[in-house]
Amino acid sequence: MARPADRAVRPALSKLCSQCSTFTARQSRQSAAFLQSAQQRSVSSIRGAQSSSSSSTPVGGITRTISRPTQASITSKLPSVAAQPRTKASSSTSFVTNEDLAGSGIPSKPILEQDNLFHSFTNSPIPKIRQRAAFIRQHASCPHHSHRPGQFSETNRQVDTESGSQPPKHVDFECPDCGIPVYCSEQHWMDDYEKHLEICDTLRQINEDDHDLHSGRHFYEFNYAGPQMDDAMVNMTNWDTFMYTRQFEAVNDDRCMRQATRLLTYPLTIGSVLHELSPYHIRNRLTVEGLKSLTALRYTLHPPKTGGNESIKGLRPEAPPVRVFILGARAESSLPRDAWVQLAHLFPLSRLHLIFIGPESMMNRDDEFPLPPRTPENPYGALVEDRVWPTMKISTIVDYYHTIHKTGYFAPHDPYFDCFVLFHPGLGHPASSHEWEETLPMLLETKAPIIATGYTQADMERDVEWVNKKAKGEFDILMEPGENIFRSLRWDLNDLDPQDVSAGNWGVWSFRGKRYEATVKDNVIAV
Repeated sequence: MARPADRAVRPALSKLCSQCSTFTARQSRQSAAFLQSAQQRSVSSIRGAQSSSSSSTPVGGITRTISRPTQASITSKLPSVAAQPRTKASSSTSFVTNEDLAGSGIPSKPILEQDNLFHSFTNSPIPKIRQRAAFIRQHASCPHHSHRPGQFSETNRQVDTESGSQPPKHVDFECPDCGIPVYCSEQHWMDDYEKHLEICDTLRQINEDDHDLHSGRHFYEFNYAGPQMDDAMVNMTNWDTFMYTRQFEAVNDDRCMRQATRLLTYPLTIGSVLHELSPYHIRNRLTVEGLKSLTALRYTLHPPKTGGNESIKGLRPEAPPVRVFILGARAESSLPRDAWVQLAHLFPLSRLHLIFIGPESMMNRDDEFPLPPRTPENPYGALVEDRVWPTMKISTIVDYYHTIHKTGYFAPHDPYFDCFVLFHPGLGHPASSHEWEETLPMLLETKAPIIATGYTQADMERDVEWVNKKAKGEFDILMEPGENIFRSLRWDLNDLDPQDVSAGNWGVWSFRGKRYEATVKDNVIAV
């Protein structure tokens, strides 16, 4: 009896040339188990089950888990500035039928229709959004110029008669156009109306996108593309060309595109910098030192074909996996694994090992607790997922990187096989910069590329200034700071300050520790 994955691709195979058909059939057979498990997860992961499940098996002191993301996990784990302070922040087509939805108990009718997504946060039909409105009212302060800066207190409620300024006050009035609490009163909202208009349309878009996530509709944009054919090249000029050449299902709606990019921005930000067809090159932000460092990594990520196969005679030596250390991991560690597998599809001939490190790297992953015990074989209690994809493994360590680096646990570091990624690290933020002071010299010591992103241009420039202040003359810029081509197209709202609007991975830049090359002069080696 044919496998479900084989039956699903037969119509497509009949329309392809013989060479493409052979490749696609081979890929289907090799990843049949992963395709079938993804099919079984598609209903719960795309349409909205109430909780996520995971299975864990202890092997050699290390717990190996197979995560099964659900719709609740997708919507709740979408990284949001609201849930994060400004300090840090299966890759196969799913086949969902009406019978599948009926059998899963998921209502066929959405909670909200697409033409009825705008609701004020306070009167929203979604309980979670009403809770968010209450949080904003309780913590955000009115931005009107008449309020003097200061802390909220019972004794600080008198108006300053000399200056006429008022004490700080929480927001309480919702703008009727964007539906978000933005000012303490209607009078202050009217006074600053022209200033509010600058972000009002964006706030309304955020409002509708949040309601869309809880609308109960079918999120077809979360059906990701499978493995890339050998003879098909990826165009990474922008989101549209990437999704077209990767054969994603067509996303023709702007809102669906924003929802899709909010998840894919994390793996694609890494892939766009490391891929051999990267849009960043020597004539576009990449420096000479950056070309040297990234060429080494690209040599490993794009190895030449050796003619190996599954037979005894076809066995070939393989390079060790490329380790991508994601430091200060937060929401990105809880993304559905189908999103991260897209990174493996960009480098099909190499193996990848994603390592999430940080004290909050298990955020939104309560179902995977308790963590594995710390044993001699697993000294840091790493949670290992080795069945994400045949060429990808994911490990999670709840600890600071500098603590691990001192023990030499990951040593030695090789610029051909190692890379560090910092998503919204807040290097220069006053509340988090002290956490990176001890880590930064150790990162520069490895001489491996360090890719960093920022919520906004100001956030990114603040990080660059901090690195330049702490390690001036000890690092090289690999890629000039600038807007990320694969940034999230969806805007996020900071619940502590509704005036603060940002986008995930808006900017990206890269650096590494300075290398000192030996030169020969008059038979004397000088460094």
